[in-house]
Amino acid sequence: MVMKWSRLIIMMSIYMWIGFTCAISFMEAWLKFRAPGVSLPVGLGIGRLVFSALNKVEWGFVIVLTACFLFGEDRGLLTRMNLVLYIVILLLLALETFWLLPRLDALAAVVISGEPVAPSRLHIYFVAAELLKTLALLFLGAGLFRAFHLADLKTVIPVSSPIKPD
Repeated sequence: MVMKWSRLIIMMSIYMWIGFTCAISFMEAWLKFRAPGVSLPVGLGIGRLVFSALNKVEWGFVIVLTACFLFGEDRGLLTRMNLVLYIVILLLLALETFWLLPRLDALAAVVISGEPVAPSRLHIYFVAAELLKTLALLFLGAGLFRAFHLADLKTVIPVSSPIKPD
């Protein structure tokens, strides 16, 4: 059985996105502060640069996935649940892009300048959004894998066959 190109691109994009998020948000973000010689202002400067780049990469994944969902060979396989998951991912990414990241960036700029900063829950909100987005991506990937598998079974097993796909 030959893998359809849009399926391959969709699955690669989803799991690469998960990899980027896990590597940066859940590893790099806190590990850089453990490196010798990395002060808080330097670490925050690196974080601002890295998270800005990650955000742009994530929007690239959105463009690729949306194009595949709209124009790919399997555009009819986006189930209601998978669509809801994708919308949740888009909303979380928009929340990060237009609210959380700009505020965190401004907060980091104040710390880098040496001024005192009042305690904030923005970082906790960002981590929660990243965690939810990653979980939604995992469930979307699994849901699409199942939808693709079921679609393949329907094309392989004749309708009159006593064998029924899941």
